[in-house]
Amino acid sequence: MPAQDTKAIQRCFWANPANSRYLAYHDEEWGVPCHDERRLFEMLNLEGAQAGLSWETVLNKRDNYRIAFDGWDPEKIVRYDEAKVAELMANPGIIRNRLKIAAAITNAGAYLRLRDETGGLAPYLWAYVDGKPILNAWTGKGDTPAKTLLSDRISKDLSKRGFKFVGSTIIYAYMQATGMVNDHAAGCFLHPHAAAE
Repeated sequence: MPAQDTKAIQRCFWANPANSRYLAYHDEEWGVPCHDERRLFEMLNLEGAQAGLSWETVLNKRDNYRIAFDGWDPEKIVRYDEAKVAELMANPGIIRNRLKIAAAITNAGAYLRLRDETGGLAPYLWAYVDGKPILNAWTGKGDTPAKTLLSDRISKDLSKRGFKFVGSTIIYAYMQATGMVNDHAAGCFLHPHAAAE
């Protein structure tokens, strides 16, 4: 459903009605099961880029990231050299943090190895939840956890595989963003129980 009538529809508390891009993200992407490899790779890196910042900040720069990082093509990113890193560090359209930029390059290599071994992020990630999203029904602002035992497990395994900026809190946010977990608030129009009422 397109983000349009911000008052008549009940949404999760964090969906900022003043930012149409953020509202559209809540209404059309967040919590929707994703199996697209390119988007899964993009979101993994963007969630890492968010560390210490707000998701709204990253979301506002997402289009710039897509241009700067060659459409999130891991085959291209893995070949980035110091000249490309310098170019990225000078790009005001992205978050100019050397560690986060280096992590995206490292993650491209880790992703390609994972793809060779498991077929990609989609089969790898969705195996953790038997192919079905975990459905929660949080009611209050402070109910949603920052991490879970499952995000701990995935974080640990991704780290072992060489991925960077994949701490458990980042991974839980990633699971929410890619629909492995449906954490829309119980009263939100996008919570499955709301559709049944």
